[in-house]
Parts: sequence; structure tokens; C-alpha cells
Amino acid sequence: MSSSPAPPGAARSRSNQERLQDEIKQLILTRELHPGDALPTESELMELLGTSRNPLREAIKALQALGFVEVRHGHGTYAGALPLSPLQDFLSFRLRRSLGTDLREVADLLQLREALEVGMASDVVRTHLSRGTEELGAIVAAMRAKADAGEFFPDEDLAFHGALYRPIGNGMIQELLEVFWNTFHLIDPELPGPHYSPSEAWAWHDGLVRALERGDVDLYRSRMREHFDGIRIRISRAAPSREDAGAP
Repeated sequence: MSSSPAPPGAARSRSNQERLQDEIKQLILTRELHPGDALPTESELMELLGTSRNPLREAIKALQALGFVEVRHGHGTYAGALPLSPLQDFLSFRLRRSLGTDLREVADLLQLREALEVGMASDVVRTHLSRGTEELGAIVAAMRAKADAGEFFPDEDLAFHGALYRPIGNGMIQELLEVFWNTFHLIDPELPGPHYSPSEAWAWHDGLVRALERGDVDLYRSRMREHFDGIRIRISRAAPSREDAGAP
């Protein structure tokens, strides 16, 4: 059954909201406001944008949800840091939806993450060869202690990935990979198929550190691909065929 079109008034209201949000974003760019810089006051924005209080507050609320602005109650509105973390909610939802079909989107995101992490191999090895692997080694030692006790180590796992990519100095890559890690961590219990053991997880991380210590880019790439191959095999064994899933 098709849905009824929105009433003209609702369509105009939505159009006005989109315009207001675009104008606020343009104001941030034009005034070269950086994260934490104050926007004009509410009264000033109303005058600048030619709008009233309620539509302005609605636009600010929508932009706050996306990270464009930050509202500090009693103080004002500030330019936001635009974190990539909201992407995690969208990805988690899409992957959970994929769990009920052919797991295609789970496999697609895994491929994207692999392309990024394997593609960073040269930069990662070069960076850690010059600065040393003491921090990573300490994290892996903590992983082993938990693995020997039969425990998983999600906190250490996340810390490992942070320590792996932070020294490269590309904040966007680090933030995006953290989103990917968190997304897979959230849906991992729902993924079908056999799960790797704590000892296997420790051994993979330890293998990465050994490759970094040797400065061996090819070995590092191989260890990284082994990890993704394990997840991919798990997904492919659990996923129904496209015919079974009703795909055209």
C-alpha cells in the first residue's frame, strides 16, 4: 500500500527546516568557526536568518543530533566537532537488518574495513618501526593474561587498535576505524557461525606486533588478512545463498 503524500503545509515546513539548517551550516563556514567557537546568540540568529524562535530551535536541535553544533544550556550554541560516532548507529542498524537476510551488508562493511586496514600497512609498519612497539606489546601481554584464563578482552582489543593507528597522526582514519570496530563488536554476538577463541584472538594480535618488530610489511599484511579471512569464512558459512534469501 502506498503512503499518502505529505500535506502542502508539512512539505513547506520541511523545506524551511532544510533551508534553515543549510544557512546555519553556511554561517559556520563563512565565519570560519572551529569546534568550540560560539555561534551568534539566539536573538542574533533569528535576525540574521529571518526566522522565529521555534523554527530556529528545531533546526539547532537537528544539527546538534548530527554533531554540527553543540548546545550548552545556559551558555549558548557552539560549533560542533562533527564526530563520526553517529555513523555507528546507522551501520549497526544496517548490519542487524542484514543478519536476517543474506549477510551481504555485513560482508560489504568487512571488505571496506579490510581495504582500509590492509591499505594502511606500509604507514603502520614504518611508524612503529621508528617509534617502537612497547605500548602494543604491553597491551598484548594483558590480552594473553586474560586469554590464558579463558576470557575475552574487548577493552584491550580497542586499546590495541587505538595504539596501532594513533601514532600515524590521521585522526579521521583512527576515528573511522574505531566506528568500524565498535560496530562489529556490537553485532558480533548476533553473528552466526563458530566464534574464535580468546587464545586465537591473542595470537592474531601478537602476530601483528611481531611483524611490526621485524619491519616486515608483507608479513604484517598477511597477518591482517588472516584475521579478516577468519571472519569472512564465518559469515560465508552462515549466510544462505542468494536464491534461498529470495534475491532476484
